[in-house]
Amino acid sequence: MIKYPNMVPGTFRARHGRFIAHVEIEGKTEICHVKNTGRCKELLVPGAAVYCQHHDDPSRKTAWSLIAVQKGDRLINMDSQIPNKLAYHYVNQGGLGFIPTLVKAEKTYGTSRFDLYYEAGERKGFVEVKGVTLEQDGVARFPDAPTQRGRKHLLELEKAVAEGYEAWVLFVIQMSDIKHFEPNRATDPAFSDALLQVSQNGVKVKAVTCAVTPDSLTIKDPISVNL
Repeated sequence: MIKYPNMVPGTFRARHGRFIAHVEIEGKTEICHVKNTGRCKELLVPGAAVYCQHHDDPSRKTAWSLIAVQKGDRLINMDSQIPNKLAYHYVNQGGLGFIPTLVKAEKTYGTSRFDLYYEAGERKGFVEVKGVTLEQDGVARFPDAPTQRGRKHLLELEKAVAEGYEAWVLFVIQMSDIKHFEPNRATDPAFSDALLQVSQNGVKVKAVTCAVTPDSLTIKDPISVNL
């Protein structure tokens, strides 16, 4: 579980560029850091209820971070830095079906830097983690914008498998009550094709939902993946 201290509710007003949002908090418009570089157009709509974290750090450019947003009945965590931290603990605790003897963050292979590297006896493998915030009709999809970098990582994982490593793509869905996961073919057919290709060549694909509260995020359940 990841806990966020100093969380305060607010109302989203506008987004300015990728990293800045104006949020009304306790009757005052505050400048908030958006911890997600994705488009998130279906989430950050004027009037949306959001939850922001206050920082007592004078060195920061903004005193607030936008963490979560309410979309209908579903609360969605938007913090793109958190899935890697959750995945690290998830893998360490046997989430992939075994207990590793070693888990390291940020491991370089070829021309890519993968989020996690693990060893379990003679087994060695990489895990690429993708946070998912896009939901459409109860289905979680990734990406919400074209990602050449994401496709490159998939193909590099495929090479790693060919050289004897294990490889996983772990989609951490930052919300609950999801039917299944599937790639967002309408937005990025190249990524979707690559995900299907690498899955047929030994790269394992897994998706998990999360329990979300205004001040916490916890990996909850694996769900089916439809490629």
